[in-house]
Amino acid sequence: MEKNVLITGAAKRIGATCARLLHSQGCNVLLHYRSSKQDAEQLCAEFNQIRPDSAKPIQANLLNMQELEALAQQATSSWGGVDVLINNASSFYPTPLAHTTEAQWDDLLGSNLKAPFFLSKALSDSLANRQGCIVNIVDIHAERGLPGYAVYSIAKAGLVAMTKVLAKELGPAIRVNAIAPGAILWPEDGLSEQAKSEILERVPLARSGSPEDIAKAVFFLIKGADYVTGQTITVDGGRTLFY
Repeated sequence: MEKNVLITGAAKRIGATCARLLHSQGCNVLLHYRSSKQDAEQLCAEFNQIRPDSAKPIQANLLNMQELEALAQQATSSWGGVDVLINNASSFYPTPLAHTTEAQWDDLLGSNLKAPFFLSKALSDSLANRQGCIVNIVDIHAERGLPGYAVYSIAKAGLVAMTKVLAKELGPAIRVNAIAPGAILWPEDGLSEQAKSEILERVPLARSGSPEDIAKAVFFLIKGADYVTGQTITVDGGRTLFY
């Protein structure tokens, strides 16, 4: 599968795992990062050792529109254009209603919704020319909301809505879909063992998922879903059945 793929937030966690799988399947990968320079460069070096000139790191603060536009320009000039955009970069932290600030609103809406929208817009011509696709990484909490994380939940709900409307607006040339992860990676700031256990009790498959589960779903939407657009695939082990 020879496609040129831009992944935002690609240096670590789910983004890096998606990059590994897609690169192993023959894709060229553009690894966007904001501050994880060392991780992104190490990943690129690993990929380029396997297949020369098959990976490039690109730094950008997606909340800065000039940097976002520059990222899009670099992406379209790499290897002749972009076939796939994976909007993965995301901020995640609690915002209790009584203490939520405007800065937190702007940050969470910016990273989870505004940046994916304007990056999709900036790359739409290249994606259309190459009959490409967009995959948005959303969240199971977009549907019903996560208490204490109102702004994040609102932003991800907006990204689900964006997936549907852009599928209409950009079709038939571009397919637009989303993946909604459940308990895949625990938050970097950690959860207690009791909290993890309580979450897994509501998962029919009785275990957390892995980043590879998300990467395989992304691969399906890119490679094996030519007649699928405007959809959100939930990868949560059945957790939302007992929400």
